[in-house]
Amino acid sequence: MEIVVRPLQRTLSAAPGANLLETLRANDVPVSYSCMAGRCGTCRCKMLSDRPADGGDGYVLACQTFPTESCTIEIPEPDEVVVHAAKILKATVVGIEDQTHDIKRIRLKPAKPLSFSPGQYALLQFTPDHIRPYSMAGLCDDGELEFHVRLVAEGRVTSYIADTLKVGDAVRVSGPLGSAYLRRKHPGPMLCVAGGTGLAPILSIVRGAIAEGMGNDIHLYFGVRSERDIYGREWLAELQRRHPGLKVHVVVTSGRAADCRSGLVTEAIARDWPHLQGFRAYLCGAPPMVEATSHLIRQMGVQPEQVYADAFYASGT
Repeated sequence: MEIVVRPLQRTLSAAPGANLLETLRANDVPVSYSCMAGRCGTCRCKMLSDRPADGGDGYVLACQTFPTESCTIEIPEPDEVVVHAAKILKATVVGIEDQTHDIKRIRLKPAKPLSFSPGQYALLQFTPDHIRPYSMAGLCDDGELEFHVRLVAEGRVTSYIADTLKVGDAVRVSGPLGSAYLRRKHPGPMLCVAGGTGLAPILSIVRGAIAEGMGNDIHLYFGVRSERDIYGREWLAELQRRHPGLKVHVVVTSGRAADCRSGLVTEAIARDWPHLQGFRAYLCGAPPMVEATSHLIRQMGVQPEQVYADAFYASGT
């Protein structure tokens, strides 16, 4: 059986039923991976032939794929590959701070460093019954892990965080997970769209771009429901001082707020740009916002493979 790997244009030989990720690694093909268990999505690639009969889009996770016939696959460009071994770490709560009426900033001190790419997330286990994924807001060299948690009425995990979690408590951290991480080799403009606590991974991405010395123009749209849901403006202002190419738009859906725009982030983007060709986009937040923005920007010229999205689903809140 042969596996053609694009864009490298390499042909690999493999036994039918061999694991795709193991085959790629055995042949020194540069490919992203982390958890090796189908959870993180980092090893996502596209089948260009032998597509699923169920009408799927052809995307598969290499670690969970076992080709039985010759096929062609497309992997991310080699200069975008990241490999972070998934780890389980012990951490201690060192800070719990209110950011808004329903958002808390949680800071953890890990017993050992956690290597991750800006934009990724981790699974936090507060107790055996209170487990939830949250995105890192900082960088892996910070010495602490920062998370932003929106409290949900009657949410099992967020109620525990609001009512029980305290400084000094132990938390188990598993990760990193997620494929919506910063692409460092891209020289063109970046579109970063955050809804609510989707600001956390977007902050990580912008902070990472600045730390890497990337000179890209970055256009950040932060959508919130109302004025009382706005937070992090001091962080955004500091990032703007450090990176003149960063433009920040805070968009309030209901009502008005000083120095903010009104409406939806999709409306603001559509008003600001005739097209978005050449952009790479990072979208983080509630699924309806992520889906609507993804649909819009693809119509405006962003290539589907250059949209990196992380939708925050509410299950297990």
